[in-house]
Amino acid sequence: MELYHLKIKLLSDTTFGRGDGVAGLVDQEVEHDAYGFPFLRGRTFKGLLSEECDNIIAAFTDESLKKHWQKVACAVFGISGSVIDTIGAIRVGDAVLPDDLRQAVAYQLKEQTLTKTEVLESLTTIRRQTAMNPNGVATPGSLRSFRVVIRQLEFSASLHLDTNTVEIDGVSISKNEMLSLLAVGTLALRHLGSGRNRGRGHVQCSLCDNQGNDITRDYLSYFDLAEEKHESN
Repeated sequence: MELYHLKIKLLSDTTFGRGDGVAGLVDQEVEHDAYGFPFLRGRTFKGLLSEECDNIIAAFTDESLKKHWQKVACAVFGISGSVIDTIGAIRVGDAVLPDDLRQAVAYQLKEQTLTKTEVLESLTTIRRQTAMNPNGVATPGSLRSFRVVIRQLEFSASLHLDTNTVEIDGVSISKNEMLSLLAVGTLALRHLGSGRNRGRGHVQCSLCDNQGNDITRDYLSYFDLAEEKHESN
């Protein structure tokens, strides 16, 4: 296993929804841990990446090329209903705030100079919206409130990649091919969270090595070269 990191910078307010609200406070609460830190679940993050990769592959007009990258996607993310032999090569951890920030705040929580609620409220805010009828008047009973993680915060998720050669339908998939697909999927992922089709959740994502160096563009170039090589064969 090799360790990489997926980084997320919030370019707009974002809701990492957890599917419920808090009675009398918000209709839609953000996912947060025991200390009040918002986070994005790794399984959700992986699913969003997989969706973006599928969309990119679906745009290929060359059927042979499309089938090849579909096999790469299966190697990376696994096959639906996977058993041990067809499980994906990557493991994505939760996307969390920087360690130094979390450690500093955890110390303050331990010393009881901060509370979980204060931590959550310092990193988030509550937005409200209502539906309007054709006359521009608010629809009765349509007022909704939702908590959002404030923009410009940065999150990071660990990504463990099994570097053993993966075979899908007799085709060997290399580490570089898997990383190149992850790179293009990472760049394509620009919106996430609840309300991402309504102006929330605009993000910038990058793929980094274990030292924190951005390697997204490096493997994006490999993706282009792989396409050219395939087309020349």
